[in-house]
Amino acid sequence: MKLTEKISSSESTLFSFELLPPVKGRGIDSLFNAIDPLMEFDPAFIDVTYHREEFVLRERRDGSFDKVSIRKRPGTVAICAAIKNKYQVETVPHMICGGFTRDETENALIDLDFLGIENILALRGDNQKGERHFTPEKDGNTNSIDLIHQIDNMNNGIYLDSELRNAKPSNFCIGAAAYPEKHIDAPNMESDLNFLKRKVDAGASFLTTQMFFDTDKFISFVEKCREYGIDVPIIPGIKPITKKAQVFSLPKIFNIDIPADLVNALDKAKDDEAALEVGIEWCVDQCKKLIKAGAPVLHFYTMGRSGATHKIASQLF
Repeated sequence: MKLTEKISSSESTLFSFELLPPVKGRGIDSLFNAIDPLMEFDPAFIDVTYHREEFVLRERRDGSFDKVSIRKRPGTVAICAAIKNKYQVETVPHMICGGFTRDETENALIDLDFLGIENILALRGDNQKGERHFTPEKDGNTNSIDLIHQIDNMNNGIYLDSELRNAKPSNFCIGAAAYPEKHIDAPNMESDLNFLKRKVDAGASFLTTQMFFDTDKFISFVEKCREYGIDVPIIPGIKPITKKAQVFSLPKIFNIDIPADLVNALDKAKDDEAALEVGIEWCVDQCKKLIKAGAPVLHFYTMGRSGATHKIASQLF
């Protein structure tokens, strides 16, 4: 079932969460252990991230080095299929530009279509480790708009091989990312909103935001989106702070602000256990405001750990 259909048919705010694939060499049981406690809240969907390749140097016997591509967290497509089969819940795989040619993207989309996975979050993806700027693959999509166009073309039966006739259209519901505090590469919020509008015009039918800790910024962001003619559902992305150190690491990694009141409360926390309680209390308050503001879904970034999310959801759903 498409996410947009789930949202439009619900009279209340829905619950969903995101997972990371396990590191290569580990089994899927760790994911199931994270999912099991959260199933009592009847998630509308479960989101699974995708991670592009990294390059490492491996020494040869003659002393020279080979540049080798590795994927630390493979398996997104298979994980989505396994979750859907085991729990009968909709899954949303991330699709990224980095590390994929358009042909590889098309083949992955065909696999998803065969598996009955109808929802996709289309992303540019992160820079290659050590790169200052994003570099697409040769013959790959340059940005998320290009990727959305490719998925939308398949929805209209248009494949890369122009000689295909009567090709079966796919039926993907396409999502895109949104940034209440603007994307790190955007020069200003206005240009970021213009780019976001282009994503929607290209075929994105729902948006999921970067995490944020100031609810007023999200509410203001939604109002600005509506002024720009962006009328698709906007799903707030939520991350409870679970450790004191995150007050410094999260702003650097995700280009976000943490409100002074939250920083002060975390500063007073004597240890990570106390910081977790602060983070949960703040997040519950955030969620209550978001529900009151009419958020269609509360989407939690669990990082593969369900404990904090379960404590929060138990106070809301």
